[in-house]
This record gives sequence, C-alpha cells and structure tokens, in this order.
Amino acid sequence: MLHFPYMVDWNLTSRVAGVQVPNWCAHMTVAEKIVPSGWLQISIRADPSALDDIANFLIQRGSPGVVVKKREIQGYFAQGADALGVKGDARRYLRSIKKVYPGMRDDAVRWRYLKDRNWNKAWQRFFKPQKIGRQFLVCPPWLEPPPLGKRRLITIEPGLAFGTGTHATTRGCMEFIEKAGALLRGGKFDALDVGTGSGILSIALIKIGAKKVWAIDNDPVALKVARQNLIANGAAQKVRLSGARLNQIRRLFSLVAANLTAETIMALDDGLAKRVAPGGCLILSGILQHKAGGIRRHFVASGFELVGRKREREWVTLLLRRR
Repeated sequence: MLHFPYMVDWNLTSRVAGVQVPNWCAHMTVAEKIVPSGWLQISIRADPSALDDIANFLIQRGSPGVVVKKREIQGYFAQGADALGVKGDARRYLRSIKKVYPGMRDDAVRWRYLKDRNWNKAWQRFFKPQKIGRQFLVCPPWLEPPPLGKRRLITIEPGLAFGTGTHATTRGCMEFIEKAGALLRGGKFDALDVGTGSGILSIALIKIGAKKVWAIDNDPVALKVARQNLIANGAAQKVRLSGARLNQIRRLFSLVAANLTAETIMALDDGLAKRVAPGGCLILSGILQHKAGGIRRHFVASGFELVGRKREREWVTLLLRRR
C-alpha cells in the first residue's frame, strides 16, 4: 500500500510514543513534491504497531511518501540530499523508539539507490474511487467519479494531511458517522471533529446533515489542506476550522469524532467526554486492537454505553453514546 504523501501529526505521535523529538529534528520540514534524478530508499522492518510512528519520522525527515507493507515501511530521499545525515538521523531515531517498540532490531534497516522515476504521476495510480459505508464515495479530483446512485460524493486531494479514506481508521469513522446520524434520528445537529487532518470527517458530517461542524487540528499544514478540501466539497461555510485546543471549546455537541491514537484519546479523555451532549455520540478511532478494551471500559465508566465496534486489521473504531 502506498501512502503518498502520508502524515499523522508528528507532535502528537512523538509525544504519545514516549519519545521526545530530539534536537536533530529541529531542521525538519514537510517535503515538497519534487522530481530529482534519483532516490535513496530506506526499508525498515518493524511490528505493524510501529509503522505509523516510523512513517511520521520519514515524512518529517524529507521523504515525500512512504510505502507501507505488512511488516515493512519504505521511505525515499532525493538524490543529492545529505545521505550521511539521513542515515545518521534514521539510526538515532530507531534507537530512540526501542523502549517503546522493543522488537526493533539493529539489522532491520536496508538502504539502496534507485534511478529516476516521476513520482509526481506514479503515486496517483494508487488512489481510486472508494465506496465507504452505504452513503459515501470518496474520489481524488483527477478522476471522474463513477455513477453515484444514492451515495454522497466526497472529493479529497491527498495532500500532506492524514485522511484520504484509504486508512482503516478513516473508514471506521465514516461508517460510524452514518450510524450516529441514524441514532440522532436524522435531525440537524452540531458536531466536533478533533484532529481533522484532511477534513474528510467534517465533510462527511455535513453530507449526512450536520448543520455546523467545529474542526480543530494543531498542524498548520493539515488546516491548509482541510480548508482546500472543504471548499472543493462546498462545505467551507458550514465548518468552523481552527487550530484551537480542545480545552478552549466550551459548548456541547451531539456528535464528537476523534481519529487520533489510543494514548492521545486517553490524554484528552475528560475534554472529549465533556464535549458530548446528553444522548450524543462519541466516535473514537486510531486505536490499536490490544488497547481498545481499556478505552472502552474507561469511557463506559465515564457515563457512555458502547453501541458499535469495528475492527480492520489491527485498528479498532468505537461508537459510544452518552447515557
């Protein structure tokens, strides 16, 4: 599976993983799409639970995309880049996450040089129109969408932000947005999208009838991408997009969606719970399977009931309702 580009919020995942961003990361910037004369490829074998964190590192270090396999991830660096610096940074990063992912081995990394390839066009072939749930069809802007039938079209530019519909957590959230809309009896409602990324969940919420959505993210790149996608889908006027923190939002919502990580959800547990109105729904995703039970028990003890659970590969999405 190719993610190009692919990003989860580095600030969240580095803190969540218990690894402080070291000083040698200070120079990192998000890679622009470029076409150099060749590429330095890094291949890293790792447990599936570590792949998202490693993807973040590779993107932030300058790889314009990553290829994710079952237990391996590949990143690419432009020929002419500081090869010794890249290799040194990779060694230090992988050593720094061994306490969190003890299965990482010293021989898990391979390097090789690749000849020129026009990635600007090549990566587009990996994005196809996708049917999600019963109501949505997600399509990149360069493709003609197939006949919609009763589905609602969402056009997403896979820019430098998480959320194109290809990831299990995004799909789980969108399917539960459908179900939550039915639980709310199809009436007009307000919603909160925590960690909006590309804005895809906010767009889905508007498509199923939300009258207003508050969408927040602490990544300025994500906010820029989300704004473009909201405009492309005619949703910009109904979505309040900002870099506000969760604790700065005081009002209640009929539906709150948070596609984050298990650790971030637990760190924000009180804020998330307090934003859900009585009888309202809470969608939680980005949860690895072995952590889902603890999160479910925590929120059930906080006044919610579990009304839905979806698992795809190692990822779990939960739908809860405030009693």
